[in-house]
Amino acid sequence: MADPVTLSAMFGTYANTVPLKKGEVKSPLVCFDFADVKVANQFFKSVVRDARYDVSELAIVTYLQAKAYNKPYVLLPAVVVSRSQHHTIAYNAERGLLKPSDLNGKRVGVRAYTQTTGAWVRGILGDEYGLDVNKVKWITFEDPHVAEYHDPAIVERAPESKNLNQMLIDGEVDAAILGDVALDPRFKTLIPEPEKVAAQWAASHGGIPINHMVVIREQIAKTRPDVVKEVFRLLVESAAKGGLKGDQAAAIRFGLDAVRASLEHIIDYSVTQKLIPRRFTVDELFDDTTRALKP
Repeated sequence: MADPVTLSAMFGTYANTVPLKKGEVKSPLVCFDFADVKVANQFFKSVVRDARYDVSELAIVTYLQAKAYNKPYVLLPAVVVSRSQHHTIAYNAERGLLKPSDLNGKRVGVRAYTQTTGAWVRGILGDEYGLDVNKVKWITFEDPHVAEYHDPAIVERAPESKNLNQMLIDGEVDAAILGDVALDPRFKTLIPEPEKVAAQWAASHGGIPINHMVVIREQIAKTRPDVVKEVFRLLVESAAKGGLKGDQAAAIRFGLDAVRASLEHIIDYSVTQKLIPRRFTVDELFDDTTRALKP
């Protein structure tokens, strides 16, 4: 039997990861030393800047940028977080009606220009509602996770004293990409009937948009393909034990066939939005071992 290994790991706590983090799924080959994580995206910088973890959850746009700058990780075809995105962009209804087709020439707030949710929203608005990403001023609050990337000229950093919700209330931004539109009764979703439209979009675009997938240290992938395969098996088993149903279950996908269409879309959006310098093929995001993984 091959030597067992302990991998440093960083995952948020979700229904699909709880069985893994609690040790309810086990392996004689792989053990995990989990970082104490409450909000996973706060740790993404340490993945791509410091290569701190052997295996980790990572936002897909952050991974695309990490790939562009030769960070030492390879992608697994394993989704940790997916969600519909149509509901995440809001406007302040007290300041009058705003339609998706009105955004060109406006100011739109987002946590970071490189945020995966923002990339999906801009791509969807471009495809469906005529948004020209270069005709909007994007107001941001955080640096990119990948230090080598620099925001394009269409991005403006808000002063440190500013808060995105308050800027939307005060009219300093015309719309904002928010985690929870329902936080303020004045905020309305920019896209009408977002749940209905999101379901239609997912059905015609290969599934619910992917937010976070799994990466593993490149050296491990090269030297221990048995470990990579076992990590993937444990992720699949953990999701199966997580009790996911309906859209939740459909969102957590495994294997290249299940994620290919979503990856093609986010790659296209990332090129259009100047988030990455060139268009990757889906296959080159993986190596020979991870590309072949199937649930």
